[in-house]
Amino acid sequence: MDGLQTKLLSSLEKVFLDEEPMGPGPGRATVLTNEAYGFQWALQSKNHKLDEVYVEVTGPLADWAAVRAVSVVPVEYAVQIDHDGFVLRDRPGLFPDRLDPIPCHGLKLLPGQWRSVWISLEPKKLLPAGVHEVGVQLKDREDFVLAEDKLTIEVIDAELPAQRLIHTQWLHCDCLASYYGLDVFSDEHWERIEQFIETAVDHGINMILTPIFTPPLDTAVGAERPTVQLVDVEKRGDEYQFDFKRLKQWVQICRRLGVEYFEFAHLFTQWGAKHAPKIVAMEDGAETRIFGWDTDAGGPEYAGFLDQFLPALIDFIRAEGLEKNSYFHVSDEPRPEHMESYGRASSILKRHLTDFPIMDALSDFSFYETGLVEKPIPANNHIEPFLEAGVEGLWTYYCVSQYKQVAQRFMSMPSQRSRILGWQLYKFAVEGFLHWGYNFYYSQYSRQLINPFYITDGLAFAPAGDTFLVYPGQDGPLESIRIKVLREALQDLRALELLQSLAGRETVMELMERDLDQPLTFSQYPQEAQWLLQKRQAVNEEIVKRM
Repeated sequence: MDGLQTKLLSSLEKVFLDEEPMGPGPGRATVLTNEAYGFQWALQSKNHKLDEVYVEVTGPLADWAAVRAVSVVPVEYAVQIDHDGFVLRDRPGLFPDRLDPIPCHGLKLLPGQWRSVWISLEPKKLLPAGVHEVGVQLKDREDFVLAEDKLTIEVIDAELPAQRLIHTQWLHCDCLASYYGLDVFSDEHWERIEQFIETAVDHGINMILTPIFTPPLDTAVGAERPTVQLVDVEKRGDEYQFDFKRLKQWVQICRRLGVEYFEFAHLFTQWGAKHAPKIVAMEDGAETRIFGWDTDAGGPEYAGFLDQFLPALIDFIRAEGLEKNSYFHVSDEPRPEHMESYGRASSILKRHLTDFPIMDALSDFSFYETGLVEKPIPANNHIEPFLEAGVEGLWTYYCVSQYKQVAQRFMSMPSQRSRILGWQLYKFAVEGFLHWGYNFYYSQYSRQLINPFYITDGLAFAPAGDTFLVYPGQDGPLESIRIKVLREALQDLRALELLQSLAGRETVMELMERDLDQPLTFSQYPQEAQWLLQKRQAVNEEIVKRM
């Protein structure tokens, strides 16, 4: 059609309304039979508004294709004022991020604006091996083809190995109840929880934050988040009884959906471990908050409670066969001035949890050096001392504070800055990755509910993209560009591990770094999207050669 421009683009491009995309196309793509593969089709009608146009995928892989519109979202807080240069835009505006189903009435193309659709091959069953031509067509309501492009995808007859990385993005059950207006753990709430866990698992999240008690995270001192407590407690004087029926339901749902690991919510408050989390119990026939901000974390009352609760929880874990899949937390992000209070809290847990990993996100090496934390999770901009010390089973994370040099997922940043994470995790043999915001729909300190369709920064809490990966759609979670690219990073990691099983780690490292001026680190890495695309292609070619 005259005046209609189209461009095939890789998944690493971000198409803004007011800028012609200049990034690399997908080229001749290769993919393994159990691997999701995504690319984009950018569209612009120069002179006319087009109503009710539709995108159709043709060819032998059409049955595996999912087509979504890339929707722009409002961004007020794009990035910190002192950001580095590796960003796309640093001013407010409309940024491409949300992936929406194509409406029944089709797409609208406004004159002079660039739009894109995201096309992904989703291998719910294995892709057929071979070289396939994939076509994408833009049609009007009369089924007339307005534009068409084609690309070649070679499906390699090999499978990515199972994901070894332990990956958690914190699921906030109270946010789901608040946003959808549901009673906590009602049938409707459980349905939403299942939807959001299923989407998480589909994208490589295999560990789920489990709210045995309401997680004491991002909560203003003295305030409360809605109660989401899986363990029922009855208090009789100094004695407690515990009912794990709801926790058992949680475990069964998670296992059915493919969750492998359970991350039990923190047992002490954030930023210092000075207080107990909010815990409610039945006492004298009424539900009562028995612990919270007014509880001294190191006092005898809470310690006595944990001395009864933790053995009962361990019995449940063993009965469910979760001994090797359960992880615990003391307190999130302690700082050096918290070492005394953190140490007291940690000692209480260690009386009972010697057979289980206890891990926490932190950045100060002294917590590990002094033995307070045996399984530290340093931020990716503070990981070097932990690498130099040879910490076994090391994890890492990033959040709002990691925005210079290192990998990150803000909407303002190019997608390759997120995807490079997979290569870094491989090189440094990282065991796990954590992020705090899978679906955080509150403002900072959980003071109020926000609408993430309009407020993408948690009400100026953090740069847009830090607080959530999925949007709360009417029919379930709506994915983002960022969760798709994160999955690609994890698939790259698995492809590198497959090649290592065929050719050895030395071969993989040589292939990875052969064209670099300096070795890959968490802060030094190629910034070009083309490097990642070509390097992954080289890995696939080497897999074929070694099979």
